[in-house]
Amino acid sequence: MKLGSLKEGGRDGTLVVVDRALQRAVRATGIVPTLQRALEDWDTVAPRLEALSKALDDGTAADAFALDVAALASPLPRAYEFVDGSAYLPHVERVRRARGAEVPESFYTDPLMYQATSAGFLAPRDPILASSEDWGIDLEAEVVVVTADVPMGATPAEASEAIRLVGLVNDVSLRGLIPGELAKGFGFLQSKPRSALSPVFVTPDELGDAWRDDKLHLAMRTWINGAWFGAAEAGVDMQFSFAQLVAHVAKTRPVSAGTIVGSGTIANADTSLGASCLAEQRTVETLRDGKPTTPFLRFGDRVRIEMLDAEGGSVFGAIEQTVERLATR
Repeated sequence: MKLGSLKEGGRDGTLVVVDRALQRAVRATGIVPTLQRALEDWDTVAPRLEALSKALDDGTAADAFALDVAALASPLPRAYEFVDGSAYLPHVERVRRARGAEVPESFYTDPLMYQATSAGFLAPRDPILASSEDWGIDLEAEVVVVTADVPMGATPAEASEAIRLVGLVNDVSLRGLIPGELAKGFGFLQSKPRSALSPVFVTPDELGDAWRDDKLHLAMRTWINGAWFGAAEAGVDMQFSFAQLVAHVAKTRPVSAGTIVGSGTIANADTSLGASCLAEQRTVETLRDGKPTTPFLRFGDRVRIEMLDAEGGSVFGAIEQTVERLATR
């Protein structure tokens, strides 16, 4: 089942069921108005949404319409919580090596995570806005999952059962602002603006064999200005599964339905697969050549992030964004 939200009906959008080909959709308002409400009452509404999805794929759904991605908000236009990890240790190891630092042993047993911005997400076609190119504008192509309610102290097995949806995120970072913020010893704030989510989220069963061991085994395909940038394998080199990441969040607090949990930038030990963020590519260049040559994003640059299934079909739809200067008041 594939779910999205139209830019209508208020801040939380209007829930739509989308067909597998991402060509047609139908409003689910006769069942539940928004995706957040659906997640809060999943056991009751999910079977009805599944029936609507089947009717849509069969061509029997009433009031179906052609899908216009530009009319979509992010599936969750806002969320109660977005926590982002750094589960791909090849990225962490390379960054540390470029700085001449060792990776602490705890990084291999205890996930890195931070509290990200969740009050609003960019739609998959919304621009990335910044006031200055000096901010070091970067994309970060990641996989996310969305949870049901998870009790405090949940085990990874229990957390696995609470994963309701899977999607993509462009977790925008402002690399030029990060060092100064981290030097304060209090984490990210200005350096982590709003992120963009994929046009649709899907239930894990929609992914077939690509979803196993609570990891998504597909390539994260990224382009910048129409040029191939990377096809990092999301199921390879992921130190912590999504079940482990969700359980980590729940260690000291319950997790609310609709919480988004990110994988962190996808990176592989095999650098020939490309990168999922510019900081990763620049680190590879620094280790190889002594200095980075790839610039961060500039105004007018275009980013595309997408995953394809075994048949070449788009699983979540593409995140396509242009970097634009914030208009002065």
